[in-house]
Amino acid sequence: MKNYIKLTILFVAVAFASCTDVIDVPVQTAETRLVIEASLDWDKGTAGNNQTISLRTSTAFFETNSNTSATGATVTVTNDADNTQVLFVDQNNGDYTTDEFIPVMNQSFTLEVIYNGETYIATETLNPVPDIEEVYQGIEDGFNDEELEVHVVFQDPPEEGNNVFFKFKNQRDLLPTLEVGDDRFVNGNEIDWWLELDDDDETDEVESFQPGDIVDIEMAAISTAYKDYLEILISQIGGVGLFEATPVAVKGNCANLTNPENYAHGYFRLTEVNKFSYTFE
Repeated sequence: MKNYIKLTILFVAVAFASCTDVIDVPVQTAETRLVIEASLDWDKGTAGNNQTISLRTSTAFFETNSNTSATGATVTVTNDADNTQVLFVDQNNGDYTTDEFIPVMNQSFTLEVIYNGETYIATETLNPVPDIEEVYQGIEDGFNDEELEVHVVFQDPPEEGNNVFFKFKNQRDLLPTLEVGDDRFVNGNEIDWWLELDDDDETDEVESFQPGDIVDIEMAAISTAYKDYLEILISQIGGVGLFEATPVAVKGNCANLTNPENYAHGYFRLTEVNKFSYTFE
């Protein structure tokens, strides 16, 4: 009887296995586009002359080719006030570098990229970042009065349009937390910006700040157009389940003058940045 049961189970298992169908799921594809990573960050207190712009090409979702470097391009940045032009030198790995960039506060600059016979243009203005008045820790303002928070206090300038972008990176974590401050809601006021991290209930991993943790903080001044761009990106990578954002094509500010339909991904931004670290007690 036992052998009969074993043979019956084996027969059923083989029968189910033989009925397995391979289902090909079609994956949407898109045209290969140029990806422009042109973040000219002027670290507060430095000359700001050393800058890098990276050019890559987009790939299909399941593409295994890791070499997406876009080489052979001509990359320049021009000061729109005096037409001073800086050439970024091709490093033959997708990076284009210079040590001659001269940042000028409240000045607009134009990026020009000529690649594969097509010309891409973008313009941005370099905004000043507010001084940091104080950085401290607390437990009173977050959603959990037992979890540590980091606070960044600064005076927002009275001028409109100087939004802020924060990047908080706990040194024991792999990824940073990104937050955007809309100038319309803080304009001209003293701001106490705080961040509290939550533990991961699904994995039981401790993600909240702990005594001894070191958090690296970057605070940048950004334009309203770049703020809007960042908010879309953050909403698409940050939501889950019911609160997940509907994916949309996120266009940057790099327009293709030769073929407008073949726009580039990425963004040309100019920012002054405050960088500092805080150690929790």
